[in-house]
Parts: sequence; structure tokens; C-alpha cells
Amino acid sequence: MSLLADAAPPRSAIEEFKNYIDGEWAGPASREWLDNLNPADTGDIVGRFPASTAAEADAAVRAAAAAFASWRKTPITARARVLNKAADYLEAHVDRFAVELTREQGKALSLSKDEILRSAQTLRFYAVEGQSFTGEVFPQDDNAMMVYSEREPLGVVSVITPWNFPVSIPARKIAPALITGNTVVFKPSSDAPLSGYRLTEAFVAAGIPKGVLNFINGRAGDIGASITVPPVIRAISFTGSTAAGEQIHRSVGFTTRTQMELGGKNPLIVMDDADLDHAIDLAIKGGLSLTGQACTGTSRVLVMREVKAAFTQKLVDRIMTLKIGSGMAAGTAIGPLATARQLETVLRYVDIGKREATWLYGGERLTGPGYERGYYVSPAVFTDVMPEMRIAREEIFGPVLAIIEVAMRTRSPRPTTANMACRPRSRPPIRS
Repeated sequence: MSLLADAAPPRSAIEEFKNYIDGEWAGPASREWLDNLNPADTGDIVGRFPASTAAEADAAVRAAAAAFASWRKTPITARARVLNKAADYLEAHVDRFAVELTREQGKALSLSKDEILRSAQTLRFYAVEGQSFTGEVFPQDDNAMMVYSEREPLGVVSVITPWNFPVSIPARKIAPALITGNTVVFKPSSDAPLSGYRLTEAFVAAGIPKGVLNFINGRAGDIGASITVPPVIRAISFTGSTAAGEQIHRSVGFTTRTQMELGGKNPLIVMDDADLDHAIDLAIKGGLSLTGQACTGTSRVLVMREVKAAFTQKLVDRIMTLKIGSGMAAGTAIGPLATARQLETVLRYVDIGKREATWLYGGERLTGPGYERGYYVSPAVFTDVMPEMRIAREEIFGPVLAIIEVAMRTRSPRPTTANMACRPRSRPPIRS
């Protein structure tokens, strides 16, 4: 059975958003559009975005390459002014942009607002920090000679970002690239492109010159190679799956710098003297905030044997009280998963966990009033998890907590030369 909703609104009622290439907004050459769905209600299409072709991606790269010579010579204060004005634009429209972010990604409205404001702060930070980048003068013996180093921009930078933080991750990649004189080709996730579009819109409103920042939406298989492989692309900043990151890293030239932020499987360690209520707060915030969809999220909880039973009971009791629903609803603690694909992945891992470990709670797809058109799943808790199990080793990217019991290992002190000398030597057994 399909996880997608049945009927979509008529095309005329849905806004279409365009690429931004070489200073121009343009629809897809293919005339194909990709629907940006609300994961809390898939009958709500947030917008339609271009299914771009390799030719359009090539054009974005060429535009960035052509703009580089002028942008690198632009005074640092002028570049900083663009970043600050873009930050002003985000702050001025934060309420509207936060609603759009929640509609396309699913997170709580308060988290969306925080992300927009944090992104504006990121732009302001780099506007200042970039002006502190200096070279060095080195001492040497010839008084008629100066030996120094200076920092130079690389050229065209490709920025490829995911759907879980669709404003803050692009902001912290694009801002340092621009302030240091590089030009950018920016591809957001096609599952949550509107927030990246708004960030681009902020830079356009701030007066960024044509070609310096290019926004292109599309399927990774259609345009990925065009914005990573060409030698004119001097650096790539990618956040996403480990498999995709490894593929990009293998495909590019030796002189192309790659910055990869890939998967994670992070532990929270609960010692036997821990404040259990505080530890549970951290486990829930780390593991279930953003519905577990963060590479830095807590997916394993290593608990000392002495407190495991008490911790586990308290954790399940607390999780049972959490409100699951639309990020637009007040008091929502856990929103929907961002995509149908992610929902399927989480449900598959819950089934794996039930075969491997002891299932305690959750992991069901939620149905019924308020849930029937969204990608909702209750948070799952497993115990008796061993380190070699798949749910303990593989990134799930969903609200699944694996409790692993640990014990303090005591070791005998390593013998010193002195006490070794005092030991009786071993002798062969006496045979009768």
C-alpha cells in the first residue's frame, strides 16, 4: 500500500518556485516539476520545484565560474554587507518562513523559528569572522625581502544539503564560502527545498551580484554529477548519507576539496550515579527531538547495570506522555517523519529490532484522526541490545532508542618489575 495521500490540489492552486541561475529566476527546461509535500498532511502540497536537468546544472556551474573573478576582488566589507542584509531579510520574515519550514519538514513551529533566527545569526557571525582571516609575515635574514602568506578563495564551491535542517545547514556552508570570495552552486534536498529557496531569496534581496550564488533544485541522479565532478568546482560541502558522501568523494578529482558531514550513531552514557531524571531529559531531547532525524542524535543509550531497570522504566513512562502530532499544533513533542521513504526505513528497522532485541514500546505507524495523511510513527524503545546488533550499529535516522547495558570493568594492576621479581618462578609439574 502506498504511503502517499490520494488526491492532490489542482495545479493552479499551488505555487511554483524557480531555479536561480546567473541572476535570473527560471522554471525547469524539462517542464517537469517536483511536489514538495507536507509530511504531516500529504494532501497539502507546499509548492512545486523544478526537476532540473544536467544542462541547467552545467549552466549554474558556468555562471559561478564566470562570476568568481569579480567576486573575489569585491572588498571584504562589501561581501559582509551582503551577508548582514540577508540576515536582516530572514529576521524580517521569520514568522512566515518558520510556517513554511514546518509545513515542508514537519518539525515543531518553535524549532523552525529558532532555526531561521539561528541561520541569520550564522550569517552575521561569518560577516565578522571572515574579516579576521589574515596571512602571516615570517622572519628571515634578508632585510630587503618580505616573506609572507595570504589566504585566497578557491573558486566555485558546490553546497549540497539535506532536509532535516533546510536553512541552518545551508547557511553555515554558504556564508563562509561567500565571505572568503568563493562563488556557490547550491542544491537543497528536493524533499524540503522551499527553505533553501528563501535563503537564496534573502541573498538576492541583499544585492548579491549575478552568478555569485546559484540555486538549483532537482533529483540527485539527474544533476549530482554536474555539480560535483567538473574540475572547475574546487570544493564540495555535502551533508547527507554516508553512501552518497563516499560516492561523491570517489568521483571527484584529487585537487577538489571535499567536506563531508555523514551518518552518525551517537551514544548517551548513563553512569550509576547519574541523575536519572536529567538523563531521561537528555535521552528524549537527543534521541527524539526532530523525530530522531539528526546525524548527531542519540540513538544508543549505554546504561550502567546498576541503574538500567530504573532508567528504562522511567524512560518508557516519560515517552508514553509525549504528544505526537503536527508541528503546527501547540505542545507537539514529536512530529512526523519527513518523507515516505524515511517512514518505510524506520518501520523496517523496528521489525529488525524486534527480531534482534527486546522490544519495550512503540514503533507503530500511527493511524486514525489527525494521523491518517501523515508520516507518523510512535517512538520505539528496545532493551537487551548488544553492540553487534544492526539497531546498535546502523544509522536509523528516526525515533528509535536502543538501550545497551554496560558494566564497569575492573582490571588487575599491571605487574611492575619489583613485584615480578618477588613472584615465585613457575616450575614444570613433578612427575611420579
